[in-house]
Amino acid sequence: MLKGKTVIVTGGSRGIGRAVCEAFAEAGANVALIYAGNEDAANAVVNTLREEGVRASAYRCPVQDYSAVDGTVTKIIEDFGGVDILVNNAGINRDKLLISMKEQDFDDVIAVDLKGAYNLMRRVSPVLVRKRSGKIINISSIAGLDGNAGQTNYSAAKAGLIGLTKSAAKELASRNICVNAIAPGFIETDMTVGLEEAAKAVPLGRMGRPEEVAALAVFLAGADYITGEVIRIDGGL
Repeated sequence: MLKGKTVIVTGGSRGIGRAVCEAFAEAGANVALIYAGNEDAANAVVNTLREEGVRASAYRCPVQDYSAVDGTVTKIIEDFGGVDILVNNAGINRDKLLISMKEQDFDDVIAVDLKGAYNLMRRVSPVLVRKRSGKIINISSIAGLDGNAGQTNYSAAKAGLIGLTKSAAKELASRNICVNAIAPGFIETDMTVGLEEAAKAVPLGRMGRPEEVAALAVFLAGADYITGEVIRIDGGL
């Protein structure tokens, strides 16, 4: 179903983003990977994707900068001939209690995790509107649904991403574009190192794997009658 489609994945060089890239390549999709800084890691992912027989390229881009996003997406469309699916996965955290959180910690997380997704959606949506088809999948978090102590900035950004998802879904539905969000719980990535004790509260008794989140993203990319939804993948939390 996804063979020959082109997907843009932000934050694709590691963790959930890398797993998403690999899952789409396995499904036959061509992959444009956007990364922030680690060129070696991004190129390693691209080499792995190409082994699946699909087209894949990496693009360095600060997603919080709209002009950079505009130029990067233009280059992707030139290279791949278009875009069909967008997965907004890029994210950072700057965890601190509210009373000790610096303004820059708040601004940085909002800029990357929320404004970055807006920038990509703003740039890609007109392309999908002209095609009258497409999928946008935003990687939120259970922190955006339930809140989390020490993560007021991250929780606010991920909650904002849910509002962005639901509103965009209503705006774009008439053009046959589905917009959904995934809300992972404790997933085994660099961002959850040190949270093993907290993860013991998971009813299924373990952390999730990036590949499990990626499988859900691929499912949503092939689902034509699901839009405006936020799907938790949290082991029962």
